Amino acid sequence: MLQRSRTLVLAAVVLLTAAIAEPPHSARAAELVMFEQRGCEWCERWNTEIGSIYPKTEEGRMAPLRRVDIHEPMPDDLTWLRPEVFTPSFALVHDGREYGRIRGYPGEDFFWGLLGQMIDKLKQGAARAIDGQSRNPSPG
Repeated sequence: MLQRSRTLVLAAVVLLTAAIAEPPHSARAAELVMFEQRGCEWCERWNTEIGSIYPKTEEGRMAPLRRVDIHEPMPDDLTWLRPEVFTPSFALVHDGREYGRIRGYPGEDFFWGLLGQMIDKLKQGAARAIDGQSRNPSPG
């Protein structure tokens, strides 16, 4: 009996450690994936006009920026995401789903307006998911 208790405690510790070390995919924040490449003048323009303020904005807190070089392999956790050839491009992603993409950067107003539309789409998707869960409570 003592051996079984020790085994259960050990299993609980292992599961708890795994949960802390790697949260479930759905618990991760949304991300704004920026596809870029070295020498891209429009990427540099975005960096100058938006890059430093983005993390300080509501949008930046909701969907932190993640940079992906189009000439490097896609990160393992983004292999499901369609790659990009045009830079800069921005994909709003959350929980294995893309909520929109901006190709190019012709200026601040264009960027913030389109990003706002994508974030609205993300919020609507989250609201539908919550509504669906409340209508179909899990057994338990």
